[in-house]
Amino acid sequence: MAEAVTQVIASTLVLERIPEQPFYIPMTGPAARLRRSLKHDDTFIVLDSHGDIGASAGGPDGLFHADTRYLARLQLVFEDTQPLLLGSNLRDDNSSLTVDLTNPDVYRQGRLVLEKDMLHIVRTVFLWRGTAYQRVGLQNHGDRRASFDITLLFDNDFADLFEVRGEKRQRRGVGSARLLGPADAVLDYRGLDDAARMTALHFDPRPTRLAVNAATWHCDLEPHQTHSLFVSVSCNKPAEPKLKRFFPGLLAHRREMRSSTMGATSIETSNNIFNEVLCRSMADLNMLMTETPQGRYPYAGIPWYSTTFGRDGIITALQMLWIDPRVARGVLRRLAFYQATSVDPLADAEPGKILHEMRGGEMAALREVPFAQYYGSVDATPLFVLLAGLYGERTGDAGTLAELWPAVEAALRWIEGPGDPDGDGFVEYQRATDAGLRNQGWKDSYDAIFHADGRLAEGNIALAEVQGYVFAGKLLAARCARRLGRLDVADRLEMEAHRLAKRFEDSFWCEELGTYAIALDGKKRPCAVRSSNAGHLLFSGMISEDRARRVAVDLLRPHFFTGWGIRTIALGEARYNPMSYHNGSIWPHDNALIALGLARYGLKHEVDQVFRGLFDAATYMDLRRLPELFCGFRREKHRGPTLYPVACAPQAWASATPFTLLEAVLGLEFDAERAEIRLRNPRLPAFLNEVILRELQLGSSSVDLRITRHGDDVSLEVLRRRGQIQVSIVLAR
Repeated sequence: MAEAVTQVIASTLVLERIPEQPFYIPMTGPAARLRRSLKHDDTFIVLDSHGDIGASAGGPDGLFHADTRYLARLQLVFEDTQPLLLGSNLRDDNSSLTVDLTNPDVYRQGRLVLEKDMLHIVRTVFLWRGTAYQRVGLQNHGDRRASFDITLLFDNDFADLFEVRGEKRQRRGVGSARLLGPADAVLDYRGLDDAARMTALHFDPRPTRLAVNAATWHCDLEPHQTHSLFVSVSCNKPAEPKLKRFFPGLLAHRREMRSSTMGATSIETSNNIFNEVLCRSMADLNMLMTETPQGRYPYAGIPWYSTTFGRDGIITALQMLWIDPRVARGVLRRLAFYQATSVDPLADAEPGKILHEMRGGEMAALREVPFAQYYGSVDATPLFVLLAGLYGERTGDAGTLAELWPAVEAALRWIEGPGDPDGDGFVEYQRATDAGLRNQGWKDSYDAIFHADGRLAEGNIALAEVQGYVFAGKLLAARCARRLGRLDVADRLEMEAHRLAKRFEDSFWCEELGTYAIALDGKKRPCAVRSSNAGHLLFSGMISEDRARRVAVDLLRPHFFTGWGIRTIALGEARYNPMSYHNGSIWPHDNALIALGLARYGLKHEVDQVFRGLFDAATYMDLRRLPELFCGFRREKHRGPTLYPVACAPQAWASATPFTLLEAVLGLEFDAERAEIRLRNPRLPAFLNEVILRELQLGSSSVDLRITRHGDDVSLEVLRRRGQIQVSIVLAR
């Protein structure tokens, strides 16, 4: 009987297979060592806590360039064994990683010849202009001569990033390895796309022994003597022939990073921990910025999304608009340059659509994945229009606005045409081919949009928040049109926006839930599910004040608000799972946009709650870094939040979240035409007694401000003013 039961169970396991999800990021086991990341432009590196690549399981290790892994292994071995870890630290500005190691006990022929902790081994790594630089510093702290071998093991697979993520390929290109001399090795790959890719390694001083996968130095160090070994690893270019450039290169890299943030507002507060959160966020954003022909662009996140993403770039730029509007200008120009001009079903492209994602790897070139230039995003296009309008209001930059206006008009034509395939006035999506993303809002998991009974939504899906983006985008575009003298266009856009708001209320409001449906399916049936999407409607300003307050009250109840933040899906909904990617987890950027919406409707106490929860969460996070998302478990005393295992960290819109929360609580508004900065109903949370903003820019003028908390009120002091600028506090409902 037991055998029969076993057979039945085995049969059930075979039958109930979970369908494979395209582009799913698998997690098959825990990471054996903590991972650290560095990035410069289109190149990033993921190393473990020892400074190794590929030495321990569970991490997406490697040196990556343009969505291809250029180094899959770089492991330091001391006398054929692993050195002992003392500690590893990222520099505060993310310019370098430093790892401190020491030697284990070394035995030869049964005799102890080197006691542990005699050698200090320091690995310093930085990334600059397509090359990873590493110095291995050695110092003998013993009282006798130390004789030992140090080896760097190296190898590569030239895996496409999607292979690293778990995609399987039937065929691959051909790789090879060769030596160019006593100090240089080259790893080559000819892909199926016929592109040649090359990794060049240069070692200094010349190794004692060099093979196509290992460099070994024999070292003899007298007491207190120091010595340095250097290696550079270059992507698609010859290795640096003179590695004495390590230190000048590191200094130049740091200078470049400092100069790139000049002109942005700096923030200092009375809370040292929050200052650390802000510093980490700004350092991460600066690292994720990439110089493109159109301007600086915030790549979405490391390791999986280190490329141009439309939605992520727009939202990050929106979050940073008050600190540094130059980011928005770069994002808008780049996305306008890549705006779709033709129909391509595999890429989900239609004229006027804004890019979702672009990739430069072999699989994208062969269209094994559709993401070379992929447009499967329903919200990037209205968000582009929205950001263009906000940028114009924030800066008064008429020249850039005129330059972007044709792209804005093309985006509006898509919204009013192909974006509304059934002509019902709502922007909808349905993937053009099975190769594309099933869901195309920011919650793009295959199961993210569903009905109250758990059934997945089918057909042309109209997301609630997307209609809000369209509403806000059209009103902002109308104001832009007026500035450009296109009064008829402005009147039409305003009328369309208000008609949309009326249709939306009639179709999406669910009285029994006290909030809005997450979406309408292809048959116009509401997906009556409590979701954080409704909070984005507050951000858009589309809904009436009474319903906005009902939505806000619901979002701060325990089925949404965990104490750390607002869940994506409320506790009790059919597909709620606090450990899921989109169905019950907490996303910092989601909370940030909701906070802006709460502030719009004057709900500053609720903003304070969200701000406090995410600040408290950040205090528990490694490096004070808010990740892409974390699990939606309820907060418990004396315990930190539960992490999500494959979340990107750093991730751009998560990094920008602390700045957005500060913007929301201060109620910052910018009026470029009147040269005025307003703080509408400003408030500071209890953990902040004072905030100082320096170089807060408006046009060619700037101001330094001190905001001080007095209970629930604040005072404002202008510390310094440059140019013509007015600052005021507005107290209003």
